[in-house]
Amino acid sequence: MAAKSSSSSTNVTVKAAWVLPHRTKNLREVYEVGRKLGQGQFGTTFFCRRRASGGKFACKSIPKRKLLCKEDYEDVWREIQIMHHLSEHPHVVRIEGAYEDSSAVHLVMELCEGGELFDRIVQKGHYSERQAARLIKTIVEVVEACHSLGVMHRDLKPENFLFDTVDEDAKLKATDFGLSVFYKPGGLWFELCVCLLLQSFAEVM
Repeated sequence: MAAKSSSSSTNVTVKAAWVLPHRTKNLREVYEVGRKLGQGQFGTTFFCRRRASGGKFACKSIPKRKLLCKEDYEDVWREIQIMHHLSEHPHVVRIEGAYEDSSAVHLVMELCEGGELFDRIVQKGHYSERQAARLIKTIVEVVEACHSLGVMHRDLKPENFLFDTVDEDAKLKATDFGLSVFYKPGGLWFELCVCLLLQSFAEVM
């Protein structure tokens, strides 16, 4: 169903707009939705269990009332596409599927029960040089893999890396591709992002 434009070229009539190119089953027909796991700027993540198999997952629900323009809808669809594009990488949170109804878009993903890298840093106080090197190596490998597949994450921070278990040697995985884009190395967008990165690198560090 096509989005209806208002007098402003960027606004859409939310009731008429859809993110996914095809209709899906209702999320709650397939999954039992449970406790809240986290809250982001645009969406809330819940624990969910697949009714048929009992499998445990995480579900990021994005209310359509927060999608204020056509570009917002396109951003959510791009996030879904990028997660599918990267789904085979062992250090990227795997997407299981996407569902949509009149009020929200739902991204069902692999459940990472170890929590955020940020929280573990706070909990531990500090990492040894060896431990920190292992984590940084994983992060660099994820970034390298994304770039090799034509994806720029654009929101790398400890909050966007999750541990798959609570174990000390748990696998670290990248998540939250809401600001990510597809790009071609050498293109204008790539050159602009690299320029901005170099300008802000010292401040970020």
